Amino acid sequence: VQLQASGGGLVQAGGSLRLSCAAPGLTFTTYSVGWFRQPPGKEYNFVAAIGRSGGIPYYSVSAEGRFAISRDSASNAVYLQMNSLKPEDTAVYFCAARRTSAQTMSRLPYSTMEYRGKGTQVTVSS
Repeated sequence: VQLQASGGGLVQAGGSLRLSCAAPGLTFTTYSVGWFRQPPGKEYNFVAAIGRSGGIPYYSVSAEGRFAISRDSASNAVYLQMNSLKPEDTAVYFCAARRTSAQTMSRLPYSTMEYRGKGTQVTVSS
């Protein structure tokens, strides 16, 4: 099963984007789901995670206060609302799933996620 991230694009600094993550063949409700990103030429970084039943989401320092992660069990999807975007948010964004808590997920590298997939490019112009 590969997760499918979508919703990226080109936006000016200060703008907003909403990313979506779908998982055909996987029931999201049994997993914590998170977002990671890979800036050009750099390593993957954790962005946000939400637990199996929702609850308290976890964010990176750079995402806190600007991004919001949410999940919709009815549509089996997870979203990342990104506001007040900055040029340093430019990256390929990936969603991932793992049977662990959102807190633990925030501390694990992307390579350890049980389910991953293709990312979506986000480019923020200054």
